[in-house]
Amino acid sequence: MPRPHRLRTALLRLSAGLLAAGLLAACASPHYLQLSPQRSAEVPVTGNGQAVTVVAVDGRDSEVIGTRTGSAMSTATITVNAHELIPHLQREAERAVRDMGFSPTTENAPGRPSLTLTLDHLGYERGQSRPVIDEARLEAVFVAEARNGGNTYTGTYTSRRTQSYAIRPDRDTNTRMVNDLLADGLDRAFRDPELGRLLAR
Repeated sequence: MPRPHRLRTALLRLSAGLLAAGLLAACASPHYLQLSPQRSAEVPVTGNGQAVTVVAVDGRDSEVIGTRTGSAMSTATITVNAHELIPHLQREAERAVRDMGFSPTTENAPGRPSLTLTLDHLGYERGQSRPVIDEARLEAVFVAEARNGGNTYTGTYTSRRTQSYAIRPDRDTNTRMVNDLLADGLDRAFRDPELGRLLAR
């Protein structure tokens, strides 16, 4: 029959092993981010109720935006699914167009002005590594294309963020960081006065 102190030692070792395994599994587990970025910047008002066709699309090469470890071979991937994100971007694009003074619609019509918002790139990479501190580098690129009467205006808007950390960000922290990044990108895009000017011609 095991002695009490040996039993306690065995239990402590087992607990430590389970904790370590749990931490390793957590570090290696993928993150699926459910995002809902919102524009907060004011937009130029140029419309007078004109109908504008508004479309948001995903132009990324992959729904995987990076890995939590920074290694391309890591299983700790960070994924943003298009079918979850694009409806949010569609609503934000329509809201921005409405705030510009237009009437957004998803229906096409001959001669109707249109605005297409494309998420061209969304990346999450590991930055500089220093003693105790690591970095996450995030980048988002939006492309907005306004068309009206044979004229086209295309704007490209890039947002970047560098976040230092001692403990690798969890899913909630990553969600918040990427939401903030995309919100900044939306602000940059819809603050551009040239979009509304072309749509109002």
